[in-house]
Amino acid sequence: MDTLIERAEAEITVKKSRFIAIAIPASNLEEVKKAVESVRKEHPEANHVVHAAVVGNAGTIYSSSDDKEPKNTAGRPALEVLKGRHITNIAVCIVRYFGGTLLGTGGLVKAYGDSCKAVLEKVRTERLAEKLDLSLIMDYTHLTQAKRIFQELEAVIIEEEYGTAVKLKIRLIKDRQEEIKQKLMDLGQGRITIR
Repeated sequence: MDTLIERAEAEITVKKSRFIAIAIPASNLEEVKKAVESVRKEHPEANHVVHAAVVGNAGTIYSSSDDKEPKNTAGRPALEVLKGRHITNIAVCIVRYFGGTLLGTGGLVKAYGDSCKAVLEKVRTERLAEKLDLSLIMDYTHLTQAKRIFQELEAVIIEEEYGTAVKLKIRLIKDRQEEIKQKLMDLGQGRITIR
């Protein structure tokens, strides 16, 4: 199961109606509600702000809304697309600006599903896993090699301080803790401090 890293946006046009799909990280239903409210404020002139969301570590908590579109023609098709991608902690809001042509129920189902697909092609995700932070102190001579180790083991630097030595705080997948410690100990031959 993957989780959304950052907001993404995509737009499609169907018979002059604009559909703007916005994917927003949301780890619970309260955050989904806030995401929908935020998108409504960004698009006050929109005819509809439909949403579909999957949250929870197991990706088993769902939410969707048709926002005054005919029942099951908007939020439901978007949710089905979303469920098929195995991404959790994501809210997709689809803003519709009506273009003057009625799409019919089949047209709406397709338009909202395609909007969700369009934004999912642009999202950046990461594997959902328990994470932990490590603090490191090292010489500048080890920095380039250490960054390669971080990249290889999917660790990210979340704090950096450069003085007489390099002080870093990294975030990594908990299961990789021992492997990264061993590689850093080998690299620094015991001269890299890990906490």
